[in-house]
Amino acid sequence: MSDDQALTGPGTQTRRTLLTGVGAVGAAVVLAACGSDDGNGSAAPTSGGPAVPSTGDAGGGDRQGAQSLATTADIPVGGGKVLASDGVVITQPTAGQFKGFSPICTHQNCPVTNVDGGTINCTCHGSKFSIEDGSVKAGPATRPLPPKGIKVTGDQISLA
Repeated sequence: MSDDQALTGPGTQTRRTLLTGVGAVGAAVVLAACGSDDGNGSAAPTSGGPAVPSTGDAGGGDRQGAQSLATTADIPVGGGKVLASDGVVITQPTAGQFKGFSPICTHQNCPVTNVDGGTINCTCHGSKFSIEDGSVKAGPATRPLPPKGIKVTGDQISLA
């Protein structure tokens, strides 16, 4: 009997039928894992429900600007903190001076990972950026980190 012949009776199938089914399941798993890679970190909605706006609030105010990301005590003088989920790196180059930068390396769009030794560091390829102005201190990046607007109100730091 060849692989192309179908056996009859309950619970019988050819090797080819079995392998075809396994291949289809494997392809579905791979495709489901791929997801969107549009470079901005957003993903398509997973439900058919209505889209929820990402800015403003139901009461008519704008809570995004008022939401605290960190306190001034959280950011060390001469260092900083990567707040990747909030889309910002906050640094304090000198006492009381706070700066905000994009958390995405300008070399190949890897997220920066830490602030240490006076630089914002990307461990993907070793780029280092100044905590003062985002300028490149060590490549391979050739462009500075873009600034991000932050504001300090009392001891609270939020996006501007």
